[in-house]
Amino acid sequence: MATPRGARRLLLPLLVTLSALAVLLGLGTWQAKRLAWKNDILARIAAAEAGPATPLAGRPEPFAKVEATGRFDHAHEALLGLELRGTTLGARLLTPLLRDGAPPLLVDRGWVPLQRSAPVDRPEGTVSVAGWIRPGETAGFFSARDDVPGRHFQTLDPAAIGAALGVPGLAPFALVALGEARGLPEPDRALPRPTNNHLGYAVTWYGLAAALAGVFLVWARRRLKD
Repeated sequence: MATPRGARRLLLPLLVTLSALAVLLGLGTWQAKRLAWKNDILARIAAAEAGPATPLAGRPEPFAKVEATGRFDHAHEALLGLELRGTTLGARLLTPLLRDGAPPLLVDRGWVPLQRSAPVDRPEGTVSVAGWIRPGETAGFFSARDDVPGRHFQTLDPAAIGAALGVPGLAPFALVALGEARGLPEPDRALPRPTNNHLGYAVTWYGLAAALAGVFLVWARRRLKD
């Protein structure tokens, strides 16, 4: 039978264990909430991908599937990022889309190799582009530096890109074209899916909490017997 002195000797380890349990359970609950949030995003992306593109109006939600009409300003096209496909290094081709009665819009027309052996298609006249909305970004302290003279940018910042290209007033987001590859550029075929590892994280944190509780109970039982 445990003595009052023995019970008092368990008080500090109990408080430490309860504090650690609160942290572990809090992290598990946070990841469970993140799981529900991410599942909602994935469901909305799947619904948008399955449905038709809607006319672009105002400031749409990220990943919305929309269609915009205008004229490509090929004289002010640029490159974004770096992307390796197979053994070929390339980038995304950005082209301003000039729209009547609306701000110009950066269109990510798709992937092109940096060293090109085939011509890039540059349609003239009025075009309609279907794709998904990619929000604008802001370069951070550790972001790769843009090559402004070479028109090769690493951060999708429409304001900064527009100022560098001489196309002011760009919409604060970009339209990433969707379609089948018929030469260059190669557009996206599907909307992107963000990674969803939150279930594994939640199970890990809850599992650690259960293991800690079990270890403490075994240790406390032996300590009280001693």
